[in-house]
Amino acid sequence: MYLPSKGTAPFFKVTVFEQEHFQGKCKEFTSECCNIHDCSLDNIRSIRVESGAWVGFEHHDFQGQQFILERGEYPNWEACSGSLSYHIERFMSLRPIHCASHNNSRMKIFEKENFIGRSTELCDDYPSLVAMGWIKPEVGSMHVQCGAFVCYEYPGYRGQQYIMESERHSGDYQHWKTWGSHCQTPKIQSIRRIRH
Repeated sequence: MYLPSKGTAPFFKVTVFEQEHFQGKCKEFTSECCNIHDCSLDNIRSIRVESGAWVGFEHHDFQGQQFILERGEYPNWEACSGSLSYHIERFMSLRPIHCASHNNSRMKIFEKENFIGRSTELCDDYPSLVAMGWIKPEVGSMHVQCGAFVCYEYPGYRGQQYIMESERHSGDYQHWKTWGSHCQTPKIQSIRRIRH
């Protein structure tokens, strides 16, 4: 859904452009857009996040690879994808990430699916779960008690990204297949809080 600006800056605000380097047709969003074609855009190739944190998806209806978009400018695909080897050149849907103050962010990760096995509670950024004492390179399930986190496939915040929010699924991600439509593996090796 496209909502025009009302003259006051909403908590969530992003401007998207059809071409790289903030060129071409543009639209401003203050809420989710499940299909950019419904908003008279062909694609999204550059983005300015003015407030809040957003997640961009490679397909319509919030499907496919996810990318965290925090406050700042993303003039091209490389700025959005970072060190991710997976390559697409546009977003087709996006939505704001609703989360509490990052000071209260908490999540619990479990060794196995359905919240079984060894567990640990997280409330900070962890560039390497193994370095903090997590034995396996996988996480079987997780519960986000408060806030939102980005989980990464590899240490150092690299690889596939999965956005985990207390506001979605009641914070329960009981199986790695619920992490996103593109998820192929339970491998999670670094996690960081989403701040906004």
